[in-house]
Amino acid sequence: MKTFIISALVSAIALSVTNLVVASDESLNEETLPKNIIMIVGDGMGPAYTTAYRYFNDNPNTAKIEETVFDRTLVGSSSTYPAPISGYITDSAAAATALATGVKTYNDAIAVDVDKKPVLTVLEWAKTQGKKTGVVVTSQINHATPASYLAHNDFRRNYNAIADSYIDDGIKADVLFGGGWSYFIRKDRNLVDEFKAAGFHYIDKYSDLTNLPANKAVLGLFDKKGLPWALDDSNKHRLSLMTKAAIKQLENKQGYFMLIEASQVDWAGHGRDIAAAMAEMDDLAKTLEYLEEYVAKNPETLVVLTADHSTGGLSIGRKTGASNKDIRSNYLWQPQSLRTMSLSPKAFAIKFSKTELTNQQVNELLKFDISNDEMNELIKSKEMGIDSLDKYNSLSLSQQENKWRPDVSNPILHTIKIIIDKKTNTGWGSISDSGTHTAIDVPVFAFGANSEKFNGFQDNTDIAKKIFTLLGKK
Repeated sequence: MKTFIISALVSAIALSVTNLVVASDESLNEETLPKNIIMIVGDGMGPAYTTAYRYFNDNPNTAKIEETVFDRTLVGSSSTYPAPISGYITDSAAAATALATGVKTYNDAIAVDVDKKPVLTVLEWAKTQGKKTGVVVTSQINHATPASYLAHNDFRRNYNAIADSYIDDGIKADVLFGGGWSYFIRKDRNLVDEFKAAGFHYIDKYSDLTNLPANKAVLGLFDKKGLPWALDDSNKHRLSLMTKAAIKQLENKQGYFMLIEASQVDWAGHGRDIAAAMAEMDDLAKTLEYLEEYVAKNPETLVVLTADHSTGGLSIGRKTGASNKDIRSNYLWQPQSLRTMSLSPKAFAIKFSKTELTNQQVNELLKFDISNDEMNELIKSKEMGIDSLDKYNSLSLSQQENKWRPDVSNPILHTIKIIIDKKTNTGWGSISDSGTHTAIDVPVFAFGANSEKFNGFQDNTDIAKKIFTLLGKK
């Protein structure tokens, strides 16, 4: 296997880091440091998401509301604000940079400081310490969060350049799982072939995860960009599936550092899509439950989970008006319909846009009943989409050049999400059509070796500083 030497690069980056103070801990020595560190980011996962998941996951046949893995591993909270130049509300790039490097930066920055100078990441440091490293995400692997651990770029949307850097700046990860065909197999460059030439085993199907060659680096890309919604994917728990396979590849005497990201919790928040959000949270919960079992057998492992920020202003419950005499409450959140859904609102909207469906067929697809009035709203939204497309098609080619081609499914998607929100009493606090990031603090979860160091309130940069210390950085 071709080996890429990154030590010199990492040393140069370390020298350029300013204002990174790693708290010393005299109680730590080589014997007490964790062998393996697993950092998990629930992108966009503010406290309302873990609370909503508790009620979504509840067994309605019991009086007790069952504890979730999030409840039993909660240890603290974290602030998320970026560098002052970007105000109080962070984007994923600045937040991931803080979590990866311990340095505050501007929104859109990928592991560079406010002066656009590269800053050392915990993954890069772990690699120089002889540990194996891995990244497992449900977005494309060159998206903001994974990129902030693997690359350095002044703008998060330089997707091709970030992907190129995964080769050009030295290969820093032994396992890379997520999406990204569009960026790694291009007309101008085939990065997959370059990874193969560097000794990587390449896969592009989930089924290949069960038969990986031992002790070999692996690149797994499973879709063009991000993976399908968990509700629509061939494996609704694909994050846990990829995590299990990655750990098996990474285990070694020196240990490993791995980043896991539940990327699409954030996408569901931006889309104000509670059904997609709960399915993504369920995928993350199953991953965390597996890791609980893993740490019980491998107590030298540390797991830390937090969010980079919260998205969408999710609110679980609205005042519903007159009380139901059997419920005796004006305040309800009703996730029952979410528990049975087997396709995303987006997938439903696409199907409805292409097919003439009856009310009964819609009920069968959604696995809950909609009223005649709601069915009429769906039909109206489809007609609106068709009308917009007809108007676009009537334009000349020159007139079309400056306009987006309407998607008939979009107004249907908007309508079905409103129907689901009303049925569940879900609210969204953002004032824009797309759910926005918010500045609220986010929860921190931890278990395993040295997990007590993450107890209480901390800034997001503190999480990286503590991980640096646990990786032996003085």
